Amino acid sequence: MRKTITFALAILLLFALGVGGVSYYIWKGLQPVASENGQQKIVEIPPNSSISKVGKILEENELIKDARLFSLYVKMKGIGSDIKAGKYQLTAGQSIGELIEKLSSGDIYKDTITVTIPEGYTIEQIATRLEQKGLVKKDRFLKEVNTGKFPQEVVKSIPADKRIKYRLEGYLFPDTYEFKKGANEHQIIERMLERFEEVWNKEWDGKVKQHNLNKHQAVTLASIVEREVRSEDERQKVAGVYYNRLAKQMPLQADATVQYLFAKQKDRVMYSDLEQDSPYNTYKVKGLPPGPIASPGKAALEAVANAEKHSYLFYVTKKDGTGQHYFAATYQEHLRNIDKSKGNQK
Repeated sequence: MRKTITFALAILLLFALGVGGVSYYIWKGLQPVASENGQQKIVEIPPNSSISKVGKILEENELIKDARLFSLYVKMKGIGSDIKAGKYQLTAGQSIGELIEKLSSGDIYKDTITVTIPEGYTIEQIATRLEQKGLVKKDRFLKEVNTGKFPQEVVKSIPADKRIKYRLEGYLFPDTYEFKKGANEHQIIERMLERFEEVWNKEWDGKVKQHNLNKHQAVTLASIVEREVRSEDERQKVAGVYYNRLAKQMPLQADATVQYLFAKQKDRVMYSDLEQDSPYNTYKVKGLPPGPIASPGKAALEAVANAEKHSYLFYVTKKDGTGQHYFAATYQEHLRNIDKSKGNQK
């Protein structure tokens, strides 16, 4: 009898040890992977992946210890149904619960950098912003602007004029972009040129030709309109002023072209600034400058293509906080508008 009891106890002990061993094995297998520095890994979960498939991916990336135990755990907890396909940034050392929460959150990892280039930015401002985003080196970017080879048709329309400060000034379209991390200067410039071609309406070629302008000249004029005009509903009117001055062979006298000569925008253009010798100084040189002075947006390009027809030759800012202008057909009227403008400052 005593032998029978002893044998039974031995069996129970072995069973307990076995259960304990299995429990310990499961417990240990479900513990986070040891990681000293919390290494981050990019993991992609394909659409319609089973829990077993997800476990295998995590194990291969050394984010969990055992894919089978992971699957068993998830199924027992009933927490795997919300896992979403996509690319995720996960950290070695996270618990299974934390991994599941991340994979279920839909917080997809983007291996891109988003950057917004505002209308009216110069090439140098664009290069600075892209460098700040960690996308380019400014000096390499500016060199590629001038010497890189690009297949876009619009590049072929740019004249080989040594007076042009930056060859692609005006053609890197202002917009919000998502660039892949690791994209180089050439690829980024090419994407912005492609965007310009997407926006440019081929009908505009014929419209600007009626004013004796080619595409490059039209983009140049649009860049001046972009930098000169703050009020959206005045763009076409200002474009009309410049067409009238060009037709009469009058200097454009656009302050924005003088501002282009400075490394940093001035609060106010001084009379001494207007004496600078430069093909971009439209106070001293008749006609358009050799190239754009900034990147015009779609509205400015459209304004040049559909300029308002009128007899105005002059405009001056109202200085009343609206950003709008007084327009005049004669110099005498323009002088009166200047007096009104000064009066608004009081």
